[in-house]
Amino acid sequence: MFLAALLVLWAPAASAQSDDRFVNVDIAITPLRDGLALLTGQGGNIVLSSGVDGAFIIDDQFAPLGDKIRAAIATLSDKPVRFVLNTHFHGDHTGGNESFGGAGAVIVAHDNVRKRMSQAQFLETFKRDLKPAPAAALPLVTFSDGLSLHLNGQNVRVMHVAHAHTDGDAMVWFAEAKVLHMGDIYFNGLYPFIDVDAGGGINGMIAGVDTALALIDDSALVVPGHGPLSNRAELAAYGEMLRDFHTRVAALKQQGKSLDEVIAAQPTAQYNAVWAGQFISPELLIGFIYKTL
Repeated sequence: MFLAALLVLWAPAASAQSDDRFVNVDIAITPLRDGLALLTGQGGNIVLSSGVDGAFIIDDQFAPLGDKIRAAIATLSDKPVRFVLNTHFHGDHTGGNESFGGAGAVIVAHDNVRKRMSQAQFLETFKRDLKPAPAAALPLVTFSDGLSLHLNGQNVRVMHVAHAHTDGDAMVWFAEAKVLHMGDIYFNGLYPFIDVDAGGGINGMIAGVDTALALIDDSALVVPGHGPLSNRAELAAYGEMLRDFHTRVAALKQQGKSLDEVIAAQPTAQYNAVWAGQFISPELLIGFIYKTL
């Protein structure tokens, strides 16, 4: 179910097929802290900041969900969405850009997000072509290392993490509320997709988790790109798993084993019962790691 829905991101956003697949999707709202809320539907997790300065969202899921997301936001804020921050370029996080951007929101993302959205892409993992995004969907403000936003009583720190899930990932830290949105650097409860073809790699994934753990304490709320709301302890366990995979796959590769031989050795076996099956298979994950070591 998760994979089938995610693959819609490679289909034309306005197609009837895409709309039909989202008819029964509801946007759930989970209050967090200090005017922040988690919005979940289908696609990447959204964090909403609402207050006197207007609405600010991190990611906007798929294009056909735009009206439902807007309706959910309206239950918490009577002000328009002023800013949209994309954690990376994938369509399950940027599909609503055209709608929100066309309504006046300023879209913000890493330099490489705009670059990749502006060009045709091919996703080797899923054998899918990606068309360039329409102009209204492109980020208007881009950054290289990071930036700061100051709104709704929050100092918001946006941090680029190099070569993690992609080459354009960002984490977003709400300092006063102690809420961290990690984008797809963190998949909670399922094996991560590492987009090797878009500059992602296991070393960057681990570095991103380490950066997050150094930033937060046990009172922080951690929002993954996919999966339920999390915390520091769960993030630390995820990071240890990634580090374990790195160590095991690297050791086998250094022995001269081919990718097929490494897969046959089952280096993820002890984790599969909990983490595998919903999206990325153990075989795919091992391939991502092998190719970036």
